[in-house]
Amino acid sequence: MKNYKIVVDSCCDLPKEYHHDPRIEIVPLVLEVGGYHTMDDDNFDQADFLKRVEEYEGVARSACPSPDRYLRAYETDAEDVYVVTLSAKLSGSYNSAVLGKNLYEEEHPHKNIFVVDSKSASCGETQVAFRLLELAEQGLPFSEVVTQICRFRDEMNTYFVLDNLNSLRKNGRLTGVKSLVASSLSIKPVMGSHDGAIVQKGQGIGTRKAMMKLVDLVTKEVKNPEEKTLMIAHINCYERAMVVKDMVLARNHFKDVLVVDGAGVSTLYANDGGIILTC
Repeated sequence: MKNYKIVVDSCCDLPKEYHHDPRIEIVPLVLEVGGYHTMDDDNFDQADFLKRVEEYEGVARSACPSPDRYLRAYETDAEDVYVVTLSAKLSGSYNSAVLGKNLYEEEHPHKNIFVVDSKSASCGETQVAFRLLELAEQGLPFSEVVTQICRFRDEMNTYFVLDNLNSLRKNGRLTGVKSLVASSLSIKPVMGSHDGAIVQKGQGIGTRKAMMKLVDLVTKEVKNPEEKTLMIAHINCYERAMVVKDMVLARNHFKDVLVVDGAGVSTLYANDGGIILTC
């Protein structure tokens, strides 16, 4: 089997046991709250960061990794390198990864590098990364892995329900949402991804009704769930994530289930109480 490496940006919410997996490298984004800057890495303090965002009247932001930072991740003895990034419609991470690839290939034209635009975020990136691990471990040719991972990405569903849309709105990530109803705090929109852009899929009066709508959408839209893994990322709301998991599984049978903590980028944009679901 050929050697391989998987590179992900830090919006990929991996379980802790994968943070130091020798097959995977996490390239961190930088999080900014006013004059405060922190790397989205293992030292990220979620409670402190949420407090800073809540108290800050301006716009908390993220800065994507530089092309040079990605280039350094490609400097490996592995023959095949697969890269997973945030949706290109939400972040510059994908473009940086591609530019780093182009620069690296000028000196190393025989290295196989493929950058996957996840067209998702958070546990959507985790889905893609885990599928890459499965395919690469099978020893498939590079071209076959690329074909299969693109198909997998295109068939994946992403949904999320957030208590607070301020970070997404202030950072211009909701420009494609035409009919967002957010004038009332009691109305909770159910959001999703369409070709990597954020769209509104429905809404509910209160969090519980929004979660019920989320489950309705999963039940209606997800094809062949018995062949898929249900992944849920949460921002400081494990109990809520478990309730959503139980609601989904009461109506759908999935091959496997994984619940993960949201790291820095997911915390910034999904905010306290946010739930992201992919399958």
